[in-house]
Amino acid sequence: MSGKNTAASSLKMAAKSLWGAAPMLTGVVLLVGLAKALIPNSAYGYFFSHNMLVDSFIGAGVGSVLAGNPVTSYILGGEFLHSGISLVAVTAFIVAWVTVGIVQFPLESSLLGRRFAVLRNVTSFILSIIVAVITVVLVGML
Repeated sequence: MSGKNTAASSLKMAAKSLWGAAPMLTGVVLLVGLAKALIPNSAYGYFFSHNMLVDSFIGAGVGSVLAGNPVTSYILGGEFLHSGISLVAVTAFIVAWVTVGIVQFPLESSLLGRRFAVLRNVTSFILSIIVAVITVVLVGML
């Protein structure tokens, strides 16, 4: 296969993938808009304390319960930052959203075993908090 055919094929696959994700991305943008209209920014202060460990724990907890793909987590994360939620909470949310799967746990445990699924999810949850704290500390150094 020539380089030109490979590039064209790759571009076609990427366009098809983006087209397939468009309805989901549109839904996320609409839900974020609805949430912004219904929930005042001051309400987020009730849940987040601006304590690095507490906020990362809350962010990781919310990200663990909700399920989604990385693209939508970036959109949500940006909106959370604009709403005044701390970077550590948003970072923990994004990492947990992608790595921890409470929603998928029953299927994962039936396919891979309960012990493995529990260990993977607990490890991913803890690491999402650690990654969030380290990320914010390193960003603060820049």
